[in-house]
Amino acid sequence: MCLLKAKKMITLIELMPLWLPRILGALALVGFAVVIFYWQNVGLEFHMAVAVGRSFVQLLAIGFALDLIFNSQSPLWIGLILLIMMTVAGLTAGKRADNIPGATVIALVSVAVSTLLTLGSLLMLQVFEFEARFVIPVAGMIIGNAMIATGLTMVRLRDDIYAFRQEIETALALGASSRIAVQRQLRAALSTGMTPSIDSTKTVGLIALPGAMTGMILAGVSPLEAVQLQIVVMYMLMGATAISSLVATFLTFRQFFTPVHQLKLLR
Repeated sequence: MCLLKAKKMITLIELMPLWLPRILGALALVGFAVVIFYWQNVGLEFHMAVAVGRSFVQLLAIGFALDLIFNSQSPLWIGLILLIMMTVAGLTAGKRADNIPGATVIALVSVAVSTLLTLGSLLMLQVFEFEARFVIPVAGMIIGNAMIATGLTMVRLRDDIYAFRQEIETALALGASSRIAVQRQLRAALSTGMTPSIDSTKTVGLIALPGAMTGMILAGVSPLEAVQLQIVVMYMLMGATAISSLVATFLTFRQFFTPVHQLKLLR
């Protein structure tokens, strides 16, 4: 293992002279934007610098980690990586939905259910084999989209319930259940969570070529073969987004009501 790590480090050092000018060239564009933002007093300079630094370190670290995992092909390592990815995604989405009791747990459950159902379906249908080089990248796309949909859904539902509080309380006073009283807000939250996925699916191939398809074409794969994979990925992501949005919506709205259908003030 030590010898393998040493070889990887030597390879990285050998490739650095080739990639360093390209990285610095791309970074120059970011630096130009930082200068403009600083000049205009936008206030995003520090966040941009942190994002650049973190992304470099994180991608370099995950590159080494994935290389070792791909070589070992251990199901335990694959499971550990998936667990870490789902946990980070759940914590991130839950943090956005502050002032909701159990927001982190709801986000974790939503992301996990969406990921496991979608990934499990793909494996059962034999779209790809249970190998690290297939499972981890595909899971990353699923988890990323589920995280975004979960966060958007929870935040929209929270804000709408407070914005339409009087309307909801009136419906409850007239005998409606909590589920019926917030039916309009539930639909709006689901729409918010699903809109990015629907819009990207509608415009795929017209505005931009998706990441999976672009990566395969750059790797030398036939465009028609790349399209077939992209279709699978596209439908997979929409399904994952729908599942995460549904789970997040119906778990979140219950936090706003008592067992006897009374609206609770959370902030």
